[in-house]
Amino acid sequence: MNISSMDFEEDQMIPERFTCDGLNISPNLLIDSVPEETESLAIMMEDPDAPAGVWTHWLVWNIPPDTTDIEQGLVPDGSVEGINSSGNQGYQGPCPPSGVHHYIFHLYALDIQIDLDGQSGREDFLIVTEGHVVAEAELVGTYGRQ
Repeated sequence: MNISSMDFEEDQMIPERFTCDGLNISPNLLIDSVPEETESLAIMMEDPDAPAGVWTHWLVWNIPPDTTDIEQGLVPDGSVEGINSSGNQGYQGPCPPSGVHHYIFHLYALDIQIDLDGQSGREDFLIVTEGHVVAEAELVGTYGRQ
């Protein structure tokens, strides 16, 4: 399984439009080679370089398994966006306080649909998906404020 983007390359700078310094919208994501037994996909975007520990910027689940292209600023029909580390629902773009941070887009192929509402966050997501990950892929981008 693979995840990539038309908006930035692996280990390269995420364009400003997808950050707190720009439009703060999610970038385009491309997905391929999803295992046949997948019931749903999920994406978790995290910053492991955050001063307070891993910071979750975006959490989306119940993405249809036949999804191949997630457009900028959108989520596929039927998907649920969860709560990020700021306590808000939806995407929160990169906004590092200093230096260059890494942003990891984790893609999960799951053998279940997730029964959580949009007020759930990272911990709930990890508990519900434990033992249900069929495959996993990552896309890493970086960002540093001027």
